[in-house]
Formats: sequence, C-alpha cells, structure tokens
Amino acid sequence: MKPVMHSHEPAELSQLQRQLLGQDNVVKFYTQQEFDSSMAIAKAEIMTVAIQTTKRALMIERQACAELVYKLAEAEDEGEVATALKNASEAILDRIPSQRQ
Repeated sequence: MKPVMHSHEPAELSQLQRQLLGQDNVVKFYTQQEFDSSMAIAKAEIMTVAIQTTKRALMIERQACAELVYKLAEAEDEGEVATALKNASEAILDRIPSQRQ
C-alpha cells in the first residue's frame, strides 16, 4: 500500500515548476492584449530585417551582374557590342543609385 501524502507535507516541485516559478515562486503572466502587442512588435522587427536583407541581396546580385556584363564588354573588341555591354553594365548599376558608391 502506498503512503498517503498529507496536505501539511510540502510537495517537491519538478524542475519545470521551479523554472516557471523562478526564485520568487511567482510566474509573470501576460494578458492577451499584452501578448498580442508584443507579438506585433516582434513581427514588425522581423519583417524590417527581412526587407533590409532582401534589398541588400538584390543590390549584391545587381552589382555582380553588372560586373559580369562589364567583363564581357572588356573581352570584346572595341565597337558597338562592347559599347552596348558597357552601357548595359552602367544601366544595371544605375538601378541601385542609393547603394552605389
């Protein structure tokens, strides 16, 4: 037969309970509105980083394409094709004027 635990005997807390309750044995609970507000801020920050990262990736890709086209122009003999390729390279770079240095 199992011993019966009496209500005056303190029950031992599990590791999870101790982590949740913390040192002060108090859990901080948030209202749904507070949670939703924090979640909205976090989502906005994630979207901002995603947009900035995408813009940067596009700029890097355009720069690489422009360099590739320019190298093709350099490989051509001077003439209409070389001039057209150099113009194409400049046109690609002109699409990113704010990032171009």
